[in-house]
Amino acid sequence: MNITVKSTLTGLALAGFAMGAQAADIVVGGKNFTEQQLLSAITQQVLEANGHNVDNRAGMGSAAVRQAMENGQIDVYWEYTGTSLITYNKVEEKLDPEATYSRVKELDAEKGIVWLNPSEANNTYAFAMRAEDSEETGIKTISDLAQAVNDDGDLTLASNAEFYARADGLKPLQEAYGFEFGRANIKRMDTGLVYQALKDGQVDVGLVFATDGRIPAFNFTVLADDKGYFPSYALAPVIRDEVLEANPDIGELLNEVSAKLNDEVMAKLNASVDVEKVSIENAATQFLKDNGLI
Repeated sequence: MNITVKSTLTGLALAGFAMGAQAADIVVGGKNFTEQQLLSAITQQVLEANGHNVDNRAGMGSAAVRQAMENGQIDVYWEYTGTSLITYNKVEEKLDPEATYSRVKELDAEKGIVWLNPSEANNTYAFAMRAEDSEETGIKTISDLAQAVNDDGDLTLASNAEFYARADGLKPLQEAYGFEFGRANIKRMDTGLVYQALKDGQVDVGLVFATDGRIPAFNFTVLADDKGYFPSYALAPVIRDEVLEANPDIGELLNEVSAKLNDEVMAKLNASVDVEKVSIENAATQFLKDNGLI
């Protein structure tokens, strides 16, 4: 073998070693909708800014991302307390937000999954009205809504078919708050159409998800669930215990991110992507810079 060829092969071997040395040490997962893609990008950027090499595998189904974590294929992602409690751990008991977090933290610890600090963002079901109507009628809570329906019964609701029919959906909510929409006053439609119907004044109240970007974009007011009917879907980072043990700084970094999130912040982030068409990456970067996290 001549010296030139030998030198070339040696150079390639060293380059390959260098590339291996730069391989991702943290695999970030995420589900396949805007909010989760944003959180995956935020996680990737804050970790990279603090010296970690990251492989971002956003865009997975909910069951797939959970299975990937249990199998050690991903290291960290953002999960909802209610999803872990009800879907993954099959707990049917109705719990308040604090008890929900405590229970999933305990149950998932047995599977090698650590729940970091929960944020104030809670992507649960909610009822919303156009802000001007909420202000004019004084309806700020679901109890206020119940009183208004009982007084004149003329308000209309847009709901997806699932919530209308499910055992823990509209019927038991109305029983809990002591009111009932007339059948003619309920319009069943796909979730995505609810927001437009409410915006266009086709209905008075819409069933929404609390952190959806269309809430601020369309100037909706979310009615307070003052009796705590809806399950808690608090958003929190979760990480495999062995990864956290080897990289304790990740826990600190993601807890700092979590402390900056609430329903309003998350809804505005979602709206920047879905309504204003800002890229996922740019929206994530702006959030981190605005909050002094990078």
